[in-house]
Amino acid sequence: MKNKVVIITGASSGIGKALALELARRGAKLVLASRTPVNQPEFSGDHPEILFVKTDVTREEDCKNLINQTIEKFGRIDILINNAGISMRALFEDVDLNVIRKLMDTNFWGTVYCSKFALPYLLRSHGSLVGVSSVAGYKGLPGRTGYSASKFAMQGFLEVVRIENMKKNLHVLIACPGFTASNIRNVALSKDGSAQGETPLDESMLMTAESVAAHIIRAIEKRKDRIVLTTTGRMTVLLNKFFPKFMDRMVYNHMAKEPNSPFK
Repeated sequence: MKNKVVIITGASSGIGKALALELARRGAKLVLASRTPVNQPEFSGDHPEILFVKTDVTREEDCKNLINQTIEKFGRIDILINNAGISMRALFEDVDLNVIRKLMDTNFWGTVYCSKFALPYLLRSHGSLVGVSSVAGYKGLPGRTGYSASKFAMQGFLEVVRIENMKKNLHVLIACPGFTASNIRNVALSKDGSAQGETPLDESMLMTAESVAAHIIRAIEKRKDRIVLTTTGRMTVLLNKFFPKFMDRMVYNHMAKEPNSPFK
């Protein structure tokens, strides 16, 4: 990773921040994109050159500007990590449609916009295009219609980009963490679009963002097509291939046990 030019969206917290700190430690040249300011002092000292770009990935113009600023400063792109994302927690019956629209704009269209503008440079460098998806992109999670839909869409999009460029030595990684200890659930949207404010899960029992980041970086180095993290996540994906109705019931029962679950 030394001297590789890496763009990370959603870099101000969670998995994005963990990726940034680890890649900085390994000597990568970083472009950190987020809507909220990145804590720049954390990247002081012996860290490599870093460019901070305020970016709202739902805005096509912001994504184009992110890529243009990267090229202006570093002249190349080796890795784009589409990490920016939001979640939700509400029944489809109750949810405002603007909530689902916002999730699609961030999780799916944000990936499309950044990937579109970065693709010529990634093809030139034979680089890596990464999407941080979720097990929810393999199995629909009740109470997360917009989240699962956006992740299914992201994975389909990235898979097609991989196939279209299979003879051009473009690496495309779909990374699917399971439940991860991060702030994504605290800022997840409720049925009316407000932040739910509290996580329904015991964060101490979840995989850390630092561990997820280490797995993603290793997968990039090995140019893997996809990774699914946590034993529960891998089992969910595997069993769903052969016993989808059984997994429907299992997922329902599991999600219904969450505190203040919207369904029982």
